[in-house]
Amino acid sequence: MKRTSSLLIAVLAICALPALAQTSTPKVDQRQANQQQRIDQGVASGQLTGKEAAKLDKGQAQVEKKEAKAKADGKVTPKEREKLKQAQNKQSQKIRHEKHDKQQDLNHDGKKDAPAAQK
Repeated sequence: MKRTSSLLIAVLAICALPALAQTSTPKVDQRQANQQQRIDQGVASGQLTGKEAAKLDKGQAQVEKKEAKAKADGKVTPKEREKLKQAQNKQSQKIRHEKHDKQQDLNHDGKKDAPAAQK
């Protein structure tokens, strides 16, 4: 009985591996994590205001939603992977733009800091 159960589990595991491999998106997942880390770092350094961070987080959620939709049928096609890559590229540009604009929250009070007076 124990031997039959072990054999059945092994067969099921072998059959399930190809299905898992088709929906695996490790590059997408790693890039999502890196971009989220960039947003978190921007908040911590004051480069991003709370409003900017919330907007960027919403964009990250949209990319994750596209990824889930691509995985829904059990296979992520090359075309779907390219669309995910494009969405991540766009999100990356938005993160860079928001982190390098003049709006800052260096004192972390949740409000934009006033621009420095020019001499």
